[in-house]
Amino acid sequence: MIYLDYQATTPLAPEALDAMLPWLRDQHANPHSAHGPGRAAKAAIEVARAQVAALLPAGGAVSFTGGATEALNWAIKGVGGPTVTIATEHAAVLDAVEAVGDSLVLPVQRDGLVDLDAARAAIRPGVKLVAAMLVNNEIGVIQPIAELAALAHQAGALFLCDAVQGYGRVAIPEGCDLIALSAHKIHGPKGIGALWIREGIELAPLLHGGGQEPAGRSGTLSPALCAGFGAAAALMAARRDSDAAHVERLWTTARATLGADWIVNGSVEHRYRGNLNVRRDGLDVARLMSDLRDIAFSAGSACASGSGRPSHVLEAIGLSDAQARNSIRIGFGRYTTEEELVDALQRIDAAARAQRIAA
Repeated sequence: MIYLDYQATTPLAPEALDAMLPWLRDQHANPHSAHGPGRAAKAAIEVARAQVAALLPAGGAVSFTGGATEALNWAIKGVGGPTVTIATEHAAVLDAVEAVGDSLVLPVQRDGLVDLDAARAAIRPGVKLVAAMLVNNEIGVIQPIAELAALAHQAGALFLCDAVQGYGRVAIPEGCDLIALSAHKIHGPKGIGALWIREGIELAPLLHGGGQEPAGRSGTLSPALCAGFGAAAALMAARRDSDAAHVERLWTTARATLGADWIVNGSVEHRYRGNLNVRRDGLDVARLMSDLRDIAFSAGSACASGSGRPSHVLEAIGLSDAQARNSIRIGFGRYTTEEELVDALQRIDAAARAQRIAA
């Protein structure tokens, strides 16, 4: 199997697994207990917390959550509306702001970047929260987070950054007030995320109970998941430059291998290079995926796959239903080799060409 779906999830780093195993196999204490084993588990969590925080701005604290969806919901519901967000945001943001009510969704341009003129008009005094994704999970576009955060602060609002796809890969501007993260997008385990909260900001609780985390999040933490998240974050910091150079080489190779018949969706310039979302006129994506079962790639966001609906992100950048359905997402990263990427893309291109000949 050639795995090319890094935006859906990333392979677990061996170092993260090694950090988790002792807490799964040998040590089982509750980290919120006062006895010695409990204190040892708590100490491991605090090491992980520091490792995660090392890639974030200064002046805030990390609270672990059950995932990025919980972190985003906590931030949005904990601040309340009115809220301003962007049409290409993840469903965890769009559905949460809809649940809160009194929200405004900003349009994007054809390259996927937010319309800053529309943002200036919408982000006015009275708005409580502005929410935007650093790197889009479907098309990889990098939004102007610093500018949006500045507009939020000028209006007296807080700024929430969904950094799930960009954490450890793209610099997170200092102006963020809330930052949502997910471990399994950075070669860590599934089932754990985090919300970074700037000092002085208080959120209404999403979960009621023991209030175990610094900002009041309730629930018993898993030392194993925290340790895996921390190890993955530390590895992202240590390998940032080498990972970036590797992804840049893969991007260049991928573009050259696919050729001019494939059109890139979203900005090529303002983009994380490990995300290649492309379309080809007349492509039957379902047939393509059936013909290439030993290559893992996506017809769109993994969160929406199987729904039968065109991607809301591709619709937002002006693609027709047909163009959206002719699109695939190729995601690659640290553990992708150039040889397997070329092999997979040559086979994808050949299968697409065969469809046209058969038609």
